[in-house]
Amino acid sequence: RNMSIRLSSWLRGATLAGALLAAGCAGFNASALQPGVSTLPQIEAALGKPAMVWKNPDGTSQLAYPLGPSGTQTFMVFVGADGKLQRITGVLNETQFGLVQAGMTKEQVLRILGPSGALWTQTFPRTNTLAWTWLYCAPGNFQNYFNVNMFGAKRLMLSNYAASIGRRIQVGSVNGTFLANL
Repeated sequence: RNMSIRLSSWLRGATLAGALLAAGCAGFNASALQPGVSTLPQIEAALGKPAMVWKNPDGTSQLAYPLGPSGTQTFMVFVGADGKLQRITGVLNETQFGLVQAGMTKEQVLRILGPSGALWTQTFPRTNTLAWTWLYCAPGNFQNYFNVNMFGAKRLMLSNYAASIGRRIQVGSVNGTFLANL
């Protein structure tokens, strides 16, 4: 009997811990948000604090919501000068990657794609290089990587795709030119 009480208490505790953990790991749920109606406090109540916020001179703002640390989605939330939701856009896709161009600054790339996860950010002091990688879900439901390398004055010099195929990695440039097969 004493054993069953301890086991019952343990199960209740484990169930409660699991429920709290699941609530803390809740995914991106914007279904209750309505463009033109939902306010910034309502957005943050539904989605949490954004990873990054940009305030524009016209009073609008852009909020980045990466789902990670190894998630395949990042959403940009655009809020009007009136403080109301304008739109929510998924940005880890090949259309957005095509907007990333040589010569862009860190800030310009971050506004397009949002932050790369801490595990996917590397610095190489000997070559004065900052490397970012985003994991994303490519067409056909394959997980791929998009890489950006900033050199010197933190201007974009190289961006490419890397597709994991079995144990082989294929690397191609943004415009589709094949670079390497490792």
